[in-house]
Amino acid sequence: MKCTILHESKGRIRLHINNKKRMTIKEADVLSYYLNGIENVHQATVYERTCDIVVLYNDDRNAVLAALKNYNGQDEELIKQVPENTGRELNRMYQDKLVNMILFKAARSIFLPAPIIAAYTAVKSVKYIWKGIKCLFNKKLEVEVLDAVSIGVSIARLDFSTAGSVMFLLGIGELLEEWTRKKSIDDLARCMSLNVDRVWMKKDDTEVLVPVTQVRPGDLIVVHTGNLIPLDGKVVEGEASVNQASLTGESIAVMKSNGAYVYAGTVVEEGECVICVESQQGSSRYDNIVSMIENSEKLKSATESRAINLADKLVPYSLGGTALTYLITRNATKALSILMVDFSCALKLSMPLAVLSAMRECGTYKITVKGGKYLEAVAKADTIVFDKTGTLTYASPTVAEVIPFGGMDRDEVLKVAACLEEHYPHSMANAVVKEAAKEHINHEEMHSQVEYVVAHGISSIIEGKKTIIGSRHFVFEDEHATVPEGEEYKFENLPEQYSHLYLAIGGVLAGVVCISDPLREEAAAVLTSLKKLGIKKTVMMTGDNERTAAAIAKQVGVDMYYAEVLPEDKANFVESEKAEGRTVIMIGDGINDSPALSAADVGIAISDGAAIAREIADITVGADNLFELVMLKMIANGLQKRINSNYRFVIGFNSMLIALGVAGILPPATSALLHNVSTLGISVKSMTNLVG
Repeated sequence: MKCTILHESKGRIRLHINNKKRMTIKEADVLSYYLNGIENVHQATVYERTCDIVVLYNDDRNAVLAALKNYNGQDEELIKQVPENTGRELNRMYQDKLVNMILFKAARSIFLPAPIIAAYTAVKSVKYIWKGIKCLFNKKLEVEVLDAVSIGVSIARLDFSTAGSVMFLLGIGELLEEWTRKKSIDDLARCMSLNVDRVWMKKDDTEVLVPVTQVRPGDLIVVHTGNLIPLDGKVVEGEASVNQASLTGESIAVMKSNGAYVYAGTVVEEGECVICVESQQGSSRYDNIVSMIENSEKLKSATESRAINLADKLVPYSLGGTALTYLITRNATKALSILMVDFSCALKLSMPLAVLSAMRECGTYKITVKGGKYLEAVAKADTIVFDKTGTLTYASPTVAEVIPFGGMDRDEVLKVAACLEEHYPHSMANAVVKEAAKEHINHEEMHSQVEYVVAHGISSIIEGKKTIIGSRHFVFEDEHATVPEGEEYKFENLPEQYSHLYLAIGGVLAGVVCISDPLREEAAAVLTSLKKLGIKKTVMMTGDNERTAAAIAKQVGVDMYYAEVLPEDKANFVESEKAEGRTVIMIGDGINDSPALSAADVGIAISDGAAIAREIADITVGADNLFELVMLKMIANGLQKRINSNYRFVIGFNSMLIALGVAGILPPATSALLHNVSTLGISVKSMTNLVG
């Protein structure tokens, strides 16, 4: 592709595509997806109307130019990878609507004579007046009644200018609200859409890990405990308990067996199943998420609900004030001044916009928030509970050492451990599988039926012997495994600096896999920042032994820690903290964290963690940097400040307008104009970023 450089500065370059006057939305989406996938590109924006490109890059300018030179917009593989919904078409549609609305208003004012404008205004007012009448028929006094009365009275007084201005500003406000809401929902749905790269495909009697793009209708895929169902299809083998909350909003898992239909994006809580794929792309997922978000009133924050309820409750007072003013002063102009100014418009418009915009802003920092009420809870939170592995420590731990017991060979221990762990979605399990692959230890022929046991472990039968792997508590206390005779000293002196996975075969310890799970470099600074932002109590909970837990807790600086805990222990601790009146955030990444994530006021999952943890969680943050938690808290705190500021401004400014109108200083038309302009102003301000 040939481009001309229009302007550039350090780390930023603007280019124009040669020999092209305008791009289609699809062409712009493909190019944007391609550029943002380049390693050293921080952000690339494609302007389809002007065929311009703005690229922010880290260091290598030549790599960016080379990528543009080699770009092929007709590459079918690239086109397949581009998400179906990118938001570009939505933005273009509303931009056109807004521009057309303003231009049409200007054209009417300039070119049409007053009688035609009056007739147009009268016809247009029917819609607003009818809405008000419908509210009255439904025995409701809501903001639509106030709009209808103010527009109707203005037309009755032949004040078509005021009525037209009110309707124009209401139309602009409705358009901005609809645009922001749909864009926020669109961004949120896109964040929650599938992010599956590979799946287990069943071929003959074996399972093969393949890219999801290679799966075709009719292929058989296997989904194990804790994993996301990547494609729509029917169960043809096995039985599984499937959590469909992401699509239906129901928290109770549904049993799926032979012949049952399953949907992309749902999660297998227990069991496993073989699915015959029917829909290659699982395309219904996005639409289902959009529908769920739009229809789910429970996702609204209490602040949003209070604003909407207060807005409707204030309508009778506005109408009563209008009537009372007229009775006292017998001045229709002063009475109309009250009617033209109400508190409800700004409250109903600005509060939801502020919440939705905050959710959108979170998305720019790789934070997915599933509802406004969770941001409100984050702002109020005073206690935060961390799982250790994959949360306070890096999400990609490594195998530091493999210690065999009972005459087992080291490589055999790693081979069996990898065979058991490959289907378990957790960072420590991934470390074992990666180490086996790194050492070219082949374990495919050892695939067997595995069972994830909620109390921290995996169980299977290999060569007729029960084989288990997991925490010390699971292997020795729950399963009563023993240490080989004569190796007690070796067992008691395992390296303390590592986390341990214990492997037992036939009830006897066969090996210990030592996992190097270093603390995230930013962890201590993140906890310090969270305390400055209002968190009063920090807690770490882990299944690791006391010594490992104590060392990590000391490094990170948590207020308290608990070692060798079970999943139910985490959940019980969260419940006890809530019972004492605290607002609790729980952060985790594994299946074992799911009960606590569900129990907390706000459950936060790490994006690289188990699928079930991400589905159950209320918020998902990226795995790259824990400072996203600080950003989340800053946005949530900023949202609460903005909402309080909006309340003060709406009450204060509109009260002043009413007072000036009753005093006869401001005529109704001016009051209406100032009221509507202030409503739009505070709404636009509510749409701006809270941080940075």
